[in-house]
Amino acid sequence: MRHARRRVVRRVTRLAAVGGLLLGGTMVTHAVASEPGTPDAVPFSTASPADADTAGPGAGLVQRLGTSRTAGSWVGEDGRTVVAVTDEEAAAEVRAAGAEPKMVRHSMDDFDSATKTLSSAPRVPGTAWMKDYRSNQVVVRGDSTVSGDDWSSLTEVADGIGDFVRMERVEGTFTTRLAGGLPVLSTAGRCSAGFNVTDGRREFILTAGHCGPQGSVWFSDDGGRRKVGTTVGGSFPGDDYSLIAYDGGKAGENAGVVAVGGGKGVRITGVAEPTVGQRIFRSGSTSGLRDGEVTALDVTVNYPEGTVGGLIESDVCAEPGDSGGPMFSEGIALGVTSGGSGDCRSGGITYFQPVTKALADLGLKLIVAPEADGGGNPSPAPSQAQGVAAPDAATPGSSTSVRGILPDPSTLVSRLADPRNVGPGLLVIGGSLVALVASRWIRTEQDRKAYRRQYSAMWG
Repeated sequence: MRHARRRVVRRVTRLAAVGGLLLGGTMVTHAVASEPGTPDAVPFSTASPADADTAGPGAGLVQRLGTSRTAGSWVGEDGRTVVAVTDEEAAAEVRAAGAEPKMVRHSMDDFDSATKTLSSAPRVPGTAWMKDYRSNQVVVRGDSTVSGDDWSSLTEVADGIGDFVRMERVEGTFTTRLAGGLPVLSTAGRCSAGFNVTDGRREFILTAGHCGPQGSVWFSDDGGRRKVGTTVGGSFPGDDYSLIAYDGGKAGENAGVVAVGGGKGVRITGVAEPTVGQRIFRSGSTSGLRDGEVTALDVTVNYPEGTVGGLIESDVCAEPGDSGGPMFSEGIALGVTSGGSGDCRSGGITYFQPVTKALADLGLKLIVAPEADGGGNPSPAPSQAQGVAAPDAATPGSSTSVRGILPDPSTLVSRLADPRNVGPGLLVIGGSLVALVASRWIRTEQDRKAYRRQYSAMWG
């Protein structure tokens, strides 16, 4: 009778321990993988290209003087605005405006004619062309995928345009950066969230167009449990932007902040056009925060998937998964990552879709952060300095916490570390394991004593 009771007690103990393991596991799983609630509506401000003077001093002078008398503008090494001009009268007007003129042979009209001719030639994937204001040339680049015959054919087209077209071969390949700002994942791959935008009723993520076609469903985890939203529109090729509608319709608190890694974010306070020579920063879910310099505007790139025009070129690096991530300077939104060549070990070229063009096409406004109390925190440092810093020592913008931004890649870690969420489940699991081990030890000890009694009876 006593042995039967012991067997019953052991069996009940084991069942309780196993049940505890299952219960604890369920508690942990629920705490880690549960869907976040729909964020509450949070007051915010908006900005659009029409709200500010998007043309800098150089661009304003170029617009006033006309494309036949100018050939672009840029920020000089001393921080002054430089404007390329084709005649002395234009140069005098530039000096009167406080900028520095540079006399050149070829005007913006010449550049436009050259790029139009290049665009009408048979398309060659792996090529790109840009207007190099500082050298007063149109530069045509070909990556490692362009065959010798195709390069020769394109060179003949360039020779027919004139000697101000320069041909360059580059290492690597021009690709869209689809694999990672914050990561968003779908069956199409991994991209990075760009900026939050709104139509006044709903809120969206502005990201790269090549990240996925309309109807793509996006998640913040690779298990497909934490849904972010669905792609509802965009343009690619031609342009490279798309919209992800938030699943709950709202971006939540800190909608005017972009993540830059390390639990930090940068407040976005406006939107504008970039300037050649300007120091810029970009953030992506693969390579984090990086900085560089704008090297060209209105660039055309022939990706394998199609041609995209009107892009911003920079010497900042990017890697697969960084697509769609934000590009900004001093808290001003400038672009979202499109593609490029190279990587963050050897360097490279990266292209960006201008935010102003995307907002104008979509009829949306950028969600911006309210002014920071006390002037904000110091700007975060990029993970690796690249390019030439502008003389004004431009910074990303004022820093803040990324808490509340969706999707937040630190959510899993924070939940695991939060005793209010996972602690009870882990405690149940730990107690159950102790019970199992104790039950096993007790049974072994009882069996050993029973064997000794039997052995003594047989040989006593």
